[in-house]
Amino acid sequence: MLLGAHEAHELNELLLGCTNSIQSMALFLNQAQDPELREMISRHYAVHVQDYNMKVEFATNRHGSRDQLNVPQLTMTPGMPSPGTYTPVQPQVKLTGLDDRGIATSYLLTLKRSGREYAWSAFECSTVQLRVFLEDAFRMCSHQAYEVWNYMVRKGWYMMATAPDQTLQTMGQMYREVPYHEPMSVYR
Repeated sequence: MLLGAHEAHELNELLLGCTNSIQSMALFLNQAQDPELREMISRHYAVHVQDYNMKVEFATNRHGSRDQLNVPQLTMTPGMPSPGTYTPVQPQVKLTGLDDRGIATSYLLTLKRSGREYAWSAFECSTVQLRVFLEDAFRMCSHQAYEVWNYMVRKGWYMMATAPDQTLQTMGQMYREVPYHEPMSVYR
């Protein structure tokens, strides 16, 4: 596959990031104590390996990858999760391992960073097959990050505050809907 020089550089950075994600997930699986956290990471793990292997194919195979990334469904929970109480956190300067909160935080931040990188790379990509893959990889990170975020909010490890009514009222007064379902009809 012929890639532009900028696409090859982006792909290289994405491969390095994916290497880091897979190795971090391997450590997380060995250190996580909460069965729900371990199960979630283990479910996500195979897709990250597939994602990495597809990138290797784009980098080494003249035809790119013939695989389709297995993007997990976005599992929406009704309403917003609500923690009972928040658990304070303080960074530790000396560690021998991560606790479940540290694992979930590191994993969430990795997914968010990866998602931004995939989105940015997709915007800069002119090779259609690679661009579609990058968009799928963004959705993979977005869906998985939502699941991790939801888990962390329920545990009281991620701050979740609803917008005050006054903010929503002010915003509602500021913006009005466009009264056209077919906006081009005003040009006819």
